[in-house]
Amino acid sequence: MDLIKPVKKILIYVDGSEECITAAQYAIVLAKNFGAELYAMYVVNESILKELLKANIFIKAEEMDYEHDLVQDGKRYLHYISELAKEKGINTEIKLEKGVVNKVVTDYIKSLDIDLVVLGELEEFTSRSDSFHDETELILRKAQCSVLIVKDPDKVEQIYNSI
Repeated sequence: MDLIKPVKKILIYVDGSEECITAAQYAIVLAKNFGAELYAMYVVNESILKELLKANIFIKAEEMDYEHDLVQDGKRYLHYISELAKEKGINTEIKLEKGVVNKVVTDYIKSLDIDLVVLGELEEFTSRSDSFHDETELILRKAQCSVLIVKDPDKVEQIYNSI
C-alpha cells in the first residue's frame, strides 16, 4: 500500500520581514523532510502604492521610484531564500508579482495546487480592524490549503542548521 505524501508543494510567502526568513528556514526543513517542491513568492503591493498616490503622499515619480525599490527588495529576499534552500540541497522556484497581495498569492496557491503555505509570525494589532487590512492575515484566512505560522526563530535556526 502506497502512503500518500501529506505535503508535496510548499509555498513561502515572502513579505520582506525577519519573520519571513525564519518561515523560509522552516519551510526548507519541511521540504527536505517531506521531499516536497518548494516555492517562494513576493508580491509588490500595488494597492498601497495607489493609496499613497491618491492621498497625495506621493507624486507619480515618487510612486514609480518606491515601486522600483520594492521590486529590488523582493528580488533580494527571493534570491537570499533561494540560496538558503540551495545550501540544503533544495531547489526553489521563485516568483515576483505585482498586484493585490492576498489575491495574487491565493490565485498562485490554486494554480499550483499548493498543499502548505508557510508564513512568518503575524504582527501584533492595535485594533481588530487592523487585522482585516493586513495582507498576511488575509492570506491566512483566504488560502484554500493548510497554513503554518512559524514562531521561535532561535529554535528554527537551530533546526535549519542541523540538516
